[in-house]
Amino acid sequence: MSVISDLSTLLSQHLHDDVQQLALQRNRFEQLSDTDFRFFLQQIEGRQRTHDKLPTFAQKADWWYPVRLSCEQCSSEATARYKAELIGHKNDILIDLTAGYGVDTFFMAEHMQQAHYVERNADLCAVAEHNFSLYRPKIQVHNTTAEEFLASLPISNSPYPISNTLIYLDPARRSQSGNKVFRIEDCEPNVIDILPALRKHASSILIKFSPMLDITAALRVLGKDWDTHVVAVNNEVKEVLFFTGVGAMHAVNIRATHTDRFVFNDEDEKNAPIQMAFDMQQYIYEPNAAIIKAGAFRLVGERYQLRKLDTHTHLYTSDTLLPDFPGRVWELEEIISKHSQLDTRHKYAILTRNYPLSPDQVRKKYKLKDGDDRYIIGARHQGKARLILARRLSSESR
Repeated sequence: MSVISDLSTLLSQHLHDDVQQLALQRNRFEQLSDTDFRFFLQQIEGRQRTHDKLPTFAQKADWWYPVRLSCEQCSSEATARYKAELIGHKNDILIDLTAGYGVDTFFMAEHMQQAHYVERNADLCAVAEHNFSLYRPKIQVHNTTAEEFLASLPISNSPYPISNTLIYLDPARRSQSGNKVFRIEDCEPNVIDILPALRKHASSILIKFSPMLDITAALRVLGKDWDTHVVAVNNEVKEVLFFTGVGAMHAVNIRATHTDRFVFNDEDEKNAPIQMAFDMQQYIYEPNAAIIKAGAFRLVGERYQLRKLDTHTHLYTSDTLLPDFPGRVWELEEIISKHSQLDTRHKYAILTRNYPLSPDQVRKKYKLKDGDDRYIIGARHQGKARLILARRLSSESR
């Protein structure tokens, strides 16, 4: 990793430049070695790509960025702050065993007395060493593997007991051939193999997995003594977390103004009665993506006194408007029949849930323009496929 003595000044002059165009203008930067020039381009690209994703870092002129893939794969600031809030002030030591760029380490370490960043990639370690020395000097950087670091524990000369240690890891979700994997047994490192060592050296464990993870299958392998956190940002699930706990399920949707939280357990969901909607009522509701991923299909209806359109249609209805519902809300305008005439001058957003046609197929069949003036919702209700014309009410994203 090369250090450019006037990096901050140079970057400030080119922060908004087109990186691809700059790459073709090598002769303008004769003062830079080839290595320094590549690093210079990497910093501009990293700042541009993560400006909205990591706003705190974007405000720091001397913050370093890793290569593109690491910027793309890292946690967002929103999810990193959620993890920091989750672990709170309960621990004195943080050990991040698969730290990567170090976004989670940075935010989770804020209230820790001691923190350890563990990463086998030397270039990432160099970036972290630079950033942490400026803004999180309590974080110690270790260029080694998770397995090797675990073998070296306990931490020498630490005044804090194991009972106050949190271990965090975000296993790589790609096989040696580069293919994506979704089972926890196929991730690297293999959490199941090292779980005994994790339990030996920490009182609390936090593990991050892909939003594509089969939660039920994962808990079958890990055991039931975990709290599960399905974390969405603006109604898009970003990650699934397992935290040492008692088996609670947390569906969390982080929004610009507030965070929606829906907490339950398996027994709550299994025992919740389902009220079916015999008639389509005035308002239609769809739970946010975190609630859907967490599987609270019965309980969300019970808690909000809603009726479900169909057993496998996760849309709900009521004659009373619930403005604080954690999801999207529409007002019913019309149930479209064979004889209904859709005004093709309007643009329509199309949503299908448990419906035989995809949104594109509905659009093609009725020759509709894409837009968001009004909604057409395709859904199965009381066993029949229906198209519903509706007006969007809630501000929930997506």
